[in-house]
Amino acid sequence: MIMAVSFTRYGRLYYLDPGGHSPKIGDKVLVPTDAGPEVAECVWAPQWTSEEIDGLPVCEGLAGEEHLTRDETNRRRRAEARSVAKRLIRRHELPMKVVGVDYLDTDNVYTVYFSAPHRVDFRLLVRDLARNLRARVELRQIGPRDEARLQGGIGPCGRDLCCATFLKDFEPVSVRMAKDQELPVNPMRIAGACGRLMCCLKYEHPLYTEAQSRMPKVGAKVDTAQGPGTVVGRNVPSDSVVVRLDDGGRRCACPSASVCSPRKQHDAAYGDSQ
Repeated sequence: MIMAVSFTRYGRLYYLDPGGHSPKIGDKVLVPTDAGPEVAECVWAPQWTSEEIDGLPVCEGLAGEEHLTRDETNRRRRAEARSVAKRLIRRHELPMKVVGVDYLDTDNVYTVYFSAPHRVDFRLLVRDLARNLRARVELRQIGPRDEARLQGGIGPCGRDLCCATFLKDFEPVSVRMAKDQELPVNPMRIAGACGRLMCCLKYEHPLYTEAQSRMPKVGAKVDTAQGPGTVVGRNVPSDSVVVRLDDGGRRCACPSASVCSPRKQHDAAYGDSQ
């Protein structure tokens, strides 16, 4: 059995073993963390999965009234700390932008995440924050990708950002991946909300790499069922090529296996019929 929860609406999903509990969608449940059980919302009710998944944290049950009260108090304190931090940053005239705030009530510690174009000397700011919030304060500078992860948003595809919902680690992405997928190398087209290359360029890259080694190159002469021609385009998702026929210049789309040698490749993929 597996279930999914989120600490914020439309935020990152965390997967749990429901244990002996059966929460419904929208129920507030307790999630074990290093700082103790925290309140989260159930977004996927417990369901069977065919895969064997080990090591998931176990849900500690439905949140009680005292847990909900504590969670609401912590949310108010985080909002207050965010407001105070913004005000003091303006007073100190620092080039910083507050991205997120965490609060551990057991240790009375605030962690303020911020972004900045360069390293910032915030020693005086930390002192003022600690005095205003009457707690220990830690400031951590994060990069553009982590900023997008914490803030969330909508990507060019119209869906929630991958980094804010399910991605755990940021894998290296290069312009070469965009070129291999025949995408326009235009920063406005291949950059994500963080201003860096979109993480999803990594998803289909292995498919395109494998297809390029197997499919005929653009400009190659091939034979089709409608006559000989020249490859003028490739469509990797549909595993087909666009061929301009020598007879009349008409274009046709053919399965890539039908124009590759040996013929056995086509027969194995599509059978004996054309």
